[in-house]
Amino acid sequence: EFAGRGDEIHMHPLSFAEFMSYYKGDKYEGLSEYMLYGGIPLVVLRQNLQDKAKLLSNLFGEIYISDIVKRNKIRNIGELEDLLNILSSSIGSLTNPEKLKNTFKTVKKSKITAATIKKYIDCFEDSFLIDSAERYDIKGRSYIETPKKYYFSDLGLRNVRINFRQLEQTHTMENVIYNELCMRGYSVDVGVVQIAEKDKDGKVTRKQLEVDFVCNLGSKRFYIQSAFSIPDEEKRSQEIRPFRKIDDSFKKIIVTKDIVAPYYDEHGILTVNIYDFLLNPECIEG
Repeated sequence: EFAGRGDEIHMHPLSFAEFMSYYKGDKYEGLSEYMLYGGIPLVVLRQNLQDKAKLLSNLFGEIYISDIVKRNKIRNIGELEDLLNILSSSIGSLTNPEKLKNTFKTVKKSKITAATIKKYIDCFEDSFLIDSAERYDIKGRSYIETPKKYYFSDLGLRNVRINFRQLEQTHTMENVIYNELCMRGYSVDVGVVQIAEKDKDGKVTRKQLEVDFVCNLGSKRFYIQSAFSIPDEEKRSQEIRPFRKIDDSFKKIIVTKDIVAPYYDEHGILTVNIYDFLLNPECIEG
């Protein structure tokens, strides 16, 4: 007998490429719908948008919340749901249980502890509702324990949780890129680049620059910036600045929603549009 032995298989929602194999419109309309209603197969197969929203709401309440409460014997369901609302409203933002405790204290006048918040977040991660990205010091080659960024495994679930408000595409696109990288098997962290610069008075100040994603798979590594739009050279300089402070030869990539053909600049930085990135994995491999 082999009781207790087995493999756990994590089933992701549909990738955008898989979603497009069912979707009847073009990739531009498709991505808008994918970023709004997500990639859960049952939801994707619904044709009516109201039906999609209703199904997502039912899945969230009757499957996810119910299972989390029963499995973990949660008593204060109100606090659990309040935390979900806060995390839903702040995808891609750095936070930790202590910060969230202070938010509860200020907004909800709650005495919830950081330990309880951590327990609830662990429950959300165990249910594959959210995922966390740790901060990684690229130059120091070490992890920074806190704070972290949290992303929803399916954006449809996130959006229905906030009643389809706060749909800032900068954050939802970042979430889509994170999920896609995870589906491709990459370990994904948030990169930190420590730098020292002189100000106008000659005083040395230390700063932290951020790389949205440090992606590792075996011996492969990519650095990725998610830039919803790059309207001018000032914005581009802002996006590539962290890359230029990294002293290694791993590929550095900007993913943008602007319609551009893939190209390398004079610094060897690759720019690709989000559609090519999601539909053609080879575009970042060459």
